[in-house]
Amino acid sequence: MSVAAPPRPADARDATMLAQISNAVPPIVLAVERTRDEVPTVWIARENLHGAMARLRQPEAGLRMLFDLTAIDERQRTHRADQPPSAFTLVYHLLSFAGPGDELRLKVPLGADSPHAPTISDLWPNANWYEREVWDLFGIVFDGHPFLRRILTPPTWTGHPLRKDHYARATEMPPYSLTEDQEFAEQEALRFDPAQWGMKRHSAHSDFMFLNLGPNHPSVHGVFRIVLQLDGERIVDAVPDIGFHHRGAEKIGERQSWHSFIPYTDRVDYLGGVMNNFPYVMAVEKLAGISVPDRAQMIRVMLAELFRIASHLVFYGTMTQDVGQLSPVFYMFSDRERVFEIIEAICGFRMHPAWFRIGGVAMDLPRGWDGLVRAFLDYLPRRLDEYDKMVMRNGIFRARTRGVGAYTVREAVEWGVTGPGLRACGLEWDYRRQAPYACYDQLEFDIPTAANGDCYDRVVVHIAEIRQSLRIIRQCVDNMPAGPIKADHPLTTPPPRARTMHDIETLIHHFLNVSWGPVIPAGEARACVEATKGLNSYHLVSDGGTMSYRTRIRTPSFPHLQMIPLISRGTMIADLIAIIGSIDFVMADVDR
Repeated sequence: MSVAAPPRPADARDATMLAQISNAVPPIVLAVERTRDEVPTVWIARENLHGAMARLRQPEAGLRMLFDLTAIDERQRTHRADQPPSAFTLVYHLLSFAGPGDELRLKVPLGADSPHAPTISDLWPNANWYEREVWDLFGIVFDGHPFLRRILTPPTWTGHPLRKDHYARATEMPPYSLTEDQEFAEQEALRFDPAQWGMKRHSAHSDFMFLNLGPNHPSVHGVFRIVLQLDGERIVDAVPDIGFHHRGAEKIGERQSWHSFIPYTDRVDYLGGVMNNFPYVMAVEKLAGISVPDRAQMIRVMLAELFRIASHLVFYGTMTQDVGQLSPVFYMFSDRERVFEIIEAICGFRMHPAWFRIGGVAMDLPRGWDGLVRAFLDYLPRRLDEYDKMVMRNGIFRARTRGVGAYTVREAVEWGVTGPGLRACGLEWDYRRQAPYACYDQLEFDIPTAANGDCYDRVVVHIAEIRQSLRIIRQCVDNMPAGPIKADHPLTTPPPRARTMHDIETLIHHFLNVSWGPVIPAGEARACVEATKGLNSYHLVSDGGTMSYRTRIRTPSFPHLQMIPLISRGTMIADLIAIIGSIDFVMADVDR
């Protein structure tokens, strides 16, 4: 059963934004598209892309950050009313920090034969990795890109995985075999050539050493490699190498039903738990026109903030361990276990409960839940005070982190940094406040900031955010509303279980929604949350079926790692370890 959600009508904010676009690039708008989210969307021609982006980047346009860059293979899509003809569509998402919800989506139509577009990496440095990702997964060439090579798949990979004609499962391919010649070719592809990585001698008399940090070094927090160019122990250049953990999460999202993809989202930022479910189910709810009940909204927020605390405790402990303190990580992981005890009591699982549902949450809160949460709220602040004495006032920790890996607000915005890493520079900007979702607009909390943007300040902001999460959770406990935990809507998945025992029609509906998934109306929608490490968003395209036509996962860790060369050049190797630890990332959140 499909219930169409009406397109969102234009509002004054849209009119203002589109007026800015028209003033900046008046002759080149091909079409204005109405999507089911709240982002103005315009189409422009490929030949006008670079000029339009250059104008939109100017201060008067206010669109300071290239938030995301991806593509859509349109060749099998049937519902494209009022959109220009396109075989492949480039999608650029720009973000402003001027006011709530000031965002813009630009789309560029491309042909089927040799699709290509001009690079914008000269305008936004973080476009470098995004363009490489689009080329790797879609085969779209970016003219003028300085280093267009595969980024998530191996260099010998054949084809472009996110094209619709590329297989989705290994079972669709013949059995794998590796001949001796193929093995030799694979080995040759792994040979390190500094020139191919963009590393050059600065003078004819210089002699550098090249060192692999990772992909199995404990301080890189996952399967992650950084190729270092060293002059003694000082870093001349650092080139991150990702993709070792790539599992094709976006491709999987386009073969699973809307409901059955939820557990996969938990594994993206595997420290964020239900925080990963949040933007996905919100995007589906926007497509379906589902309003989530108040009780379910507050339960979602409470669980999300518990996972924020759990994730930040992992960051805090491992960061101190990276710079030489061993004891704090054991204490902090013990406190994380207390968080998991609460999550397990409510959800039934610890790290990956996959507990959010389309239209609400899986089940109601159990009896006694508030006592568990209140006990933790009373316990943790005293522990944070002890950690402050143990870590933040420690002279060695301060010496290892202050003034190390610093960047400014301007640099953070240019490189796509969000979350604690952005607020550590002094910018008081939090998506929960700027574009409130769920029930955050009903809760009181502060936005912690720092001033220097270095490793130390990034830790300071994380700790302050733990305290603010405790404050938010206490308000949820004190003001938890009564009522249903799922929307009374035919596309809510699965429908309330109790009703299935009353009539056969509801039982059949429940079976079909769980087995095949609901039929979500055709359209596009994006939802974004302030996740543990920064802004995490899902951009979903429905073609009116039981599966997503296009699933785009924008994670914060991906652009954050791209900034490593900028903030590590000229430092020592020991400083790089502190820089890596302070970024707060997991590789599953980078590679997806």
